[in-house]
Amino acid sequence: MTEDRITRLEEALAHQSALLEELNDVITSQASEIDLLNRRVAMLMQRAAEQEADNLSGAPLADQRPPHW
Repeated sequence: MTEDRITRLEEALAHQSALLEELNDVITSQASEIDLLNRRVAMLMQRAAEQEADNLSGAPLADQRPPHW
């Protein structure tokens, strides 16, 4: 009976270890994707700021009211 319990515990531990590895892979992949997306957002914000400066339309786009107001 004790061997059966130990076997079940070892199986559960092996399953949890595999799951932990899988979750770590997912988190690592997501962290890389988030870094890439952050760089893209920063680039797009810089481009938008440059376009605002080029247009010299008075108030920056962030301070302008949308056309439907």
